[in-house]
Amino acid sequence: MNPNPLLGGLTPQQFLADYWHKEPLLIRGALQDVGPHVDYPWLASLAQQDDVESRLIECRGGDWRVEHGPFRAGRLRKLPATDWTLLVQGVNHHLPHIADILWRFDFVPYARLDDLMISYAPPGGTVGPHFDSYDVFLLQVGGSKRWQIAAQQDMTLVDGAPLKILKDFRVEEEYVLEHGDMLYLPPRYAHYGVALEPGMTYSIGFRAPSAQELASQFLVYLQDRVCLDGRYADPDLAWQAEPARIGEAMVDQVFDTLRRVSWGRDEVADFLGHYLTEPKAHVFYDGADEELDEDAFADAARERGVKLDLKTLILYRDGAFYCNGEKLEVEGAAVESWEILSNRRELAGEQVAVSMLKVLYDGWQLGYWHLR
Repeated sequence: MNPNPLLGGLTPQQFLADYWHKEPLLIRGALQDVGPHVDYPWLASLAQQDDVESRLIECRGGDWRVEHGPFRAGRLRKLPATDWTLLVQGVNHHLPHIADILWRFDFVPYARLDDLMISYAPPGGTVGPHFDSYDVFLLQVGGSKRWQIAAQQDMTLVDGAPLKILKDFRVEEEYVLEHGDMLYLPPRYAHYGVALEPGMTYSIGFRAPSAQELASQFLVYLQDRVCLDGRYADPDLAWQAEPARIGEAMVDQVFDTLRRVSWGRDEVADFLGHYLTEPKAHVFYDGADEELDEDAFADAARERGVKLDLKTLILYRDGAFYCNGEKLEVEGAAVESWEILSNRRELAGEQVAVSMLKVLYDGWQLGYWHLR
């Protein structure tokens, strides 16, 4: 595989083998051309919307303050000249050229990609010394920011702070990032960024669900699919002197019943397809603006092709395809076309298989994808 400019000339294989989850990597001039400029007024307007996750973080005299959006326009106009940061999640859902930047990180599977967050900070703006539980790429866009990092083991946090601030951050390395520079950090690598000039950080984050989250969501998945016959019964119930005691016979019977719940790798794979593509609670889709019946849509799709909505994710495994938390009905003849659409996020008209047109029409009406 060819070297990737995003990785400072490393191939994806080299990066994954030597740095991913292991060591930080500074990449000078990783991405200079980031497309149309996203300015602070536009970012602030996004932070006022109900369907957008945003935060405002201020620190003055060692006192931290965190506010969550949506914000009133007046609140964001009254901010001081220094010492604050506005963070907006999922900007890739709202601007195509920002989504294009996120998908350039496809050397990591889509199942692990999360979103592209943009943070704006004037001089002194910071979210404090902290660590993340996931891998992250920090791309500087405009201005400059000083990053201090450390591989420390002491992750003790400041008591009572409204966000996770490291109590004893000890700098090991320091870099100043200018426009286009990027810093990769593995999980739990301590870092502290402070804006030197007004600018933005594009943070490309990755999904790393906790074991508890996976287990809880898998149990939710199972409860909709488990079907056990029978009912609790105790025809041989014996009298007991303590009526409040849970009897051993009841425990044994329920234990035997629950042991009948079984699952294997196929169920885990199916769960992951649903879970990993499920949109976040605040994400909504706009249905198609055009009024086309199924035949007219089929003609248009085979002529123009289709492209995924910015908020849509399709993942697949062994011929099973999952889109936005749902399993698609895919016929064998259309598997290759669906794989192309999943990986490239668009499909040319001549690649549209006849057997996929019904599913495409249904998804188009829901706003999951659009005609090109």
